[in-house]
Amino acid sequence: MNTFFADLHIHIGRNKFGKPVKITGSKSLTITNVLKEASERKGMDLVGVIDCHAPAVMSELEDAIQDQMAVELEEGGVRYQNTTLLLGSEIEIYDNHCRGPIHVLCYFPTINKMKQFSQWLVGKMRNLELSSQRFYGEAVELQRTVKELDGLFIPAHIFTPFKSLYGKGVHRSLKEVLDPSLIDAIELGLSSDTQMADQIKELHEYPFLSNSDAHSLAKIGREYQQLQMKAANFDEWYKALRNVDGRKIIANYGLNPKLGKYHNTVCKECLSPIKETPCPHCGATSMIKGVADRIMELSSNGESPERPPYIYQVPLEYVPGLGKKTFEKLLDHFDNEMNIIHFVEKNDLIDVVGEKIANSIINIRKGKVEIITGGGGRYGKIT
Repeated sequence: MNTFFADLHIHIGRNKFGKPVKITGSKSLTITNVLKEASERKGMDLVGVIDCHAPAVMSELEDAIQDQMAVELEEGGVRYQNTTLLLGSEIEIYDNHCRGPIHVLCYFPTINKMKQFSQWLVGKMRNLELSSQRFYGEAVELQRTVKELDGLFIPAHIFTPFKSLYGKGVHRSLKEVLDPSLIDAIELGLSSDTQMADQIKELHEYPFLSNSDAHSLAKIGREYQQLQMKAANFDEWYKALRNVDGRKIIANYGLNPKLGKYHNTVCKECLSPIKETPCPHCGATSMIKGVADRIMELSSNGESPERPPYIYQVPLEYVPGLGKKTFEKLLDHFDNEMNIIHFVEKNDLIDVVGEKIANSIINIRKGKVEIITGGGGRYGKIT
């Protein structure tokens, strides 16, 4: 068995024609650039691109295969240098059972299966070329189709106040919208961790994933997991989610939830942390409920299952004093971010960037940071 780093929620900002896919995504976030960044700079062994239902995105990926820059694997996925791309799609559900939009992730083993899924979406979605589009149908119908195409179905960032399963405060159980037997895993999102999510008993049967939801190249690897598998491909990932024959999730790596932009409950107008309205700071009568408070509302009894550790990990861009030139210097010496964050010895870091920045990297590696909590769409900060 080998170990692999995996970030399985990455958007595409522009297709090969320069047109938007994820409208809020960076223009440099093309499928070609994602593959290069993940392999050459981030050190990600497995990435999930969740806009592959878009025909122009698939066309660019097929161009890379045609030009022999990448190869489709028999075991599922597309291999580029040191990274395997998993073909995914983010879909927005808002059916007769859903009282607020919910985002879900659908992954497929092959280009052919993804194309079949994309063709099935014709007539159920207004614009296939855009990311995270509304699905005009029933959620369970979507789940069953994903399974018929040998895919995996995962609710996305389930506690985010907007467009998530629990976030808007209208759903108390996934059974209200989805078929629990057709769910393969749960994506936590930036403002929660394993301990928080396990306060909800109905989630105990599912593996937890921590992904970046990257809208720019820099955010790839902001959150990720380490997997134990024989190789980086779809079939092995499928087995890792089910703990088959030694495949498993070893650890989840993610931001301390306090750094997430929806952790605290805040006033909708002035973004001051509050517990009730009216806001004592500005008098406003509306608030954005934070993930921590929402989970407390949903908390249920039941002993938490044995889980992989959730390790607080901060990306290198958060390191105080680490500018662009110094960052590039680190990459020149140590190849990629995963090496720097996890493996490079302190003395080797000191030799390249000096003791102050080296100490900051080691402190971040050990989770020794002080945090100003985020909320209301504003990220927390490291002091």
